Amino acid sequence: MEINLNGKTALVTGSTKGIGFAIAKSLANSGAKVIINGRTDDAANKAKAEILASNPNANIETAPFDLASPKGAQELFTAFPDIDILVNNLGIYGTIPFTEISDDDWMNILNVNVVSGARLSRFYLPKMMEKNWGRIIFISSESAINIPDDMVHYGTSKAAMQGLARGIAKVAKGSGVTCNTILPGPTMTEGVAEFLQNVMGGDGKSLDELGREFVAKHRPSSLTGRFADPQEVANLVTYVASPLSSSTTGAALRVEGGIVESLI
Repeated sequence: MEINLNGKTALVTGSTKGIGFAIAKSLANSGAKVIINGRTDDAANKAKAEILASNPNANIETAPFDLASPKGAQELFTAFPDIDILVNNLGIYGTIPFTEISDDDWMNILNVNVVSGARLSRFYLPKMMEKNWGRIIFISSESAINIPDDMVHYGTSKAAMQGLARGIAKVAKGSGVTCNTILPGPTMTEGVAEFLQNVMGGDGKSLDELGREFVAKHRPSSLTGRFADPQEVANLVTYVASPLSSSTTGAALRVEGGIVESLI
C-alpha cells in the first residue's frame, strides 16, 4: 500500500512539536504540501527546518498565527484560503481537581480544543465540498472515553470534539469529504518525556522504563504496556488523510494501545 498525497495541501494546527510535528512530517514525506502552524515565526521556522533537514524535497509553508483566536484564524484564511486536508491538532491540557476548575478554565479549554477546530472547519468545509474532496481530522484522545478524574475538563473537551467531527461528517454526507477523529493514548512527546523525568525519574532509568511504569500504574488496561511514539499516531493520520480512506468517515479511530475497554 502506497500513500500518495502529491498535489494535496494540508494544514496541521499546533504542529511545531509533538504529535502535530510528526503528522506534518509524515504528510510531507507522502508528497503533500504542508502548512506548519505555531504561534511564533521562530517555532514554525524551526519545525520547517527540521523537516527539510531529513527531506530536502519537502514542500513546507509556515503559518505563525494563534489559531485559538478569531484574529489568528482570519490571518490564516487570508494567507491560505484553500486547503485539501485539515488536521485539527491544536490543544491544551492540564491537571486540575474538578472542584477547582473555574469558569475561565472551562471556557479556555473548550475554546482552544473545540471551538478553534470548529472555526477552521466551518471555513474550509464548503470549499472542500465544492471540489468534492477533502479531509478533516480531529486529534482527540482516549481521555474522551476514559475521562480522567484529574482532568475532567480536558476529557470533556475531547469528547465534545468527537461529537463535532461526527456532525461535520453528516454535513458532508454524499460528498468526497470525510471527517474523523483520532484517539491517541499516552504518547512520548517532548513534553511528556520531560514530565516523566521530573515526576518519575531517578535510579538511571530510561524513558522507556519510566513510561512503562507510568502506564502500568495509571493505564493498567493498556495492551501494549508502553507509550506510543508520535510517528505511530502520524501513521494512522496519514492514512486517514489519503484517498485510500474514502469509506472511513464519522469515525473515532483509536491508536491508544488497547487502553479503552470497548469492542467498538
